[in-house]
Amino acid sequence: MQTFTAVAHRGDPYRVRENTLDSLRSALRRGADAVEFDVRLTRDGVPVLLHDDTLKRLWGQDRPLASLSAAEVRELTAGGVPTLAEALAATAGSRVMIDLPGAPGPRSVRRILDVVQECEAQERAYYCAGAAAMLAVRSADPAAEIALTWTTLAPPRPVLLDAVRPRWLNYRFGLITRDLAAHVHRNGHLLSAWTPDTPRSMRRLLAAGTDSITTNRVDALHALRQLP
Repeated sequence: MQTFTAVAHRGDPYRVRENTLDSLRSALRRGADAVEFDVRLTRDGVPVLLHDDTLKRLWGQDRPLASLSAAEVRELTAGGVPTLAEALAATAGSRVMIDLPGAPGPRSVRRILDVVQECEAQERAYYCAGAAAMLAVRSADPAAEIALTWTTLAPPRPVLLDAVRPRWLNYRFGLITRDLAAHVHRNGHLLSAWTPDTPRSMRRLLAAGTDSITTNRVDALHALRQLP
């Protein structure tokens, strides 16, 4: 029987700044089965946790990440942006869902997967993003666990599914219905949803048969699934 997975989106962002070590730790304390975080590369090829392509929204620095070294990022954010290696250490023993925003190329993806391997986290890490990034992941690691992010009701083409070989199909939560869940399961995949934040939406997704929910309010999801 498949166990439902409660995934914390960028940690615990309503309490602690997203994609920081404190945010990841807070989410795990509040009942997350896994934490999702975004990974991009600095100018010198260090994978760090950041969703946006600049530091402006979170850190008040209108500087593109790709133009900065890891040392410069650390200085500009007072150490607030962790490296992927630091995030894997902080979440030791827990599942991590690594989102790859910005359609990173094969070399960037390879570097990220190398760090996961160096940290001996392959068994607890899985990857999510659109088709291009997940094709790069699959090419770099035939054994990687993949959640293919999908944003339309038109199903992924069989040729894409054959190439990516995802374990999960990762849908925007508003698209998910009982019929969609049944279709995904019939085709041998697990269904994940992002990012509902209200108990009403969470209950609907659970009733539809969703296997995993990624949310900004993992404490609410954890409380909901404890109900009889």
